[in-house]
Amino acid sequence: MEPEPIGWVASILIGGFAGWLAEKFMQSNMGMIANIVLGMIGAAFATWLFGLAGIRLPSPWLGYLIAGFIGACILIALSRLAGGRRL
Repeated sequence: MEPEPIGWVASILIGGFAGWLAEKFMQSNMGMIANIVLGMIGAAFATWLFGLAGIRLPSPWLGYLIAGFIGACILIALSRLAGGRRL
């Protein structure tokens, strides 16, 4: 049985928190909107990567937070490597 997906409000809150954690960890300087966007996109990206690697995440809430944090860190690092605006 598949776990229940989290709702949009929860996605925004958890994505924002994951983005904020990634911002602090990567010593980046972003605003609230960028934190939310990076956390949500990062969660989708990392979940996709984990699926390719056969890695299963824990509960939807914790899994989304972990994936959002890791994915946002990856996106910040890729942005820095590409030489774009420093995130």
